[in-house]
Amino acid sequence: MKAEGKTVEEILMNIPEDRAEPFNKLHDVIMRNLPKGFEAAISYGGLGYVVPHSIYPAGYHCKPSEPLPFAGIASQKNSINFYHMGMYADPKLFDWFVSEYPKYCNQKLDIGKSCVRFKKFEEIPYKLIGELMKKMSVKDWINMYEKDLRK
Repeated sequence: MKAEGKTVEEILMNIPEDRAEPFNKLHDVIMRNLPKGFEAAISYGGLGYVVPHSIYPAGYHCKPSEPLPFAGIASQKNSINFYHMGMYADPKLFDWFVSEYPKYCNQKLDIGKSCVRFKKFEEIPYKLIGELMKKMSVKDWINMYEKDLRK
């Protein structure tokens, strides 16, 4: 179920038909609410929202040739997954998301160590994802990332 592609556009065009509409809608919501400085890009072979090397030349410490990841979405076997590194690095932001989720979605929150899984595509809380995306600037993310990296 993974969409293949070497560009953002190719990934969006290669999403399986049964999930193309919700996946593209999720991408659009993220892009409309993504703070200035982040950009959509291929990140670890998938669709990511990153701090480009032009802003953060060091890149990701695990693989400096990759831009610093911030968020991402992926089409997996049984779900559309949403990744938000800032939410996992900032406990207050994580707690906010968990407490807000039931206000936007009737499905039980299916959250793992690095992702939120949406198995019922009609239950994706687009408005909540949009609000989450606005809550951390590029500067905030870089500062948090570097602070955690020093630990």
